[in-house]
Amino acid sequence: MKTAPADILREYGPFPGVEQVAGVTFDGRHVWIATGEAVTAIDPESGQPARSLAVPADAGTAFDGRHLFQIGEDRIRKIDPETGAVVGSIPAPEGGNSGLAWAEGMLWVGQHRGRMIHQVDPATGAVLRSLRSDRLVTGVTWVDGDLWHGTWEGEESSLRRVDPDSGAVLEELAMPAGLGVSGLESDGGDRFFCGGGRSGKVRAVRRPRREDAAA
Repeated sequence: MKTAPADILREYGPFPGVEQVAGVTFDGRHVWIATGEAVTAIDPESGQPARSLAVPADAGTAFDGRHLFQIGEDRIRKIDPETGAVVGSIPAPEGGNSGLAWAEGMLWVGQHRGRMIHQVDPATGAVLRSLRSDRLVTGVTWVDGDLWHGTWEGEESSLRRVDPDSGAVLEELAMPAGLGVSGLESDGGDRFFCGGGRSGKVRAVRRPRREDAAA
């Protein structure tokens, strides 16, 4: 396993009225953050909030190319980001849910204290398969066929690339001490967006390429 310090490119926030950042996703234009009672779009260039949608939002957030998916309480709600209308809802897996990601037609749910990542049917909420982690799991994201998740235990936090079949850790980026990772999302390019929990911040971290990991 290759380990390296996380390269933090930029910090966003804290934002007015935002006490914590849970889930994070990216729709190609805005970074969306779950803030408890709303999901808020942030312009990643200006760093300013663009608008908010009132919906229970206490854990992971995902985007499938058209709709937002948001964990709130014991449900995963499917939301039209243009209108804020909830157009569908499925039960969230039982346990302490944290991260949420969309990949290849499926939802992936991270569970914090359960140390699990579940593949979930977005139509029914059924858990199709599960990966076990040896660390607490926070945010989850897929990019270029790679599965990454955040960890946060005490003052230590990191981003980990794991084998999507076995859960084995392949690569780890260590955050500076005291900087936690709650939500996690890739922009599809060279950045991860990381929720900062009760700091109320979002941090952009450079995503290493495979050639970097092999060096």
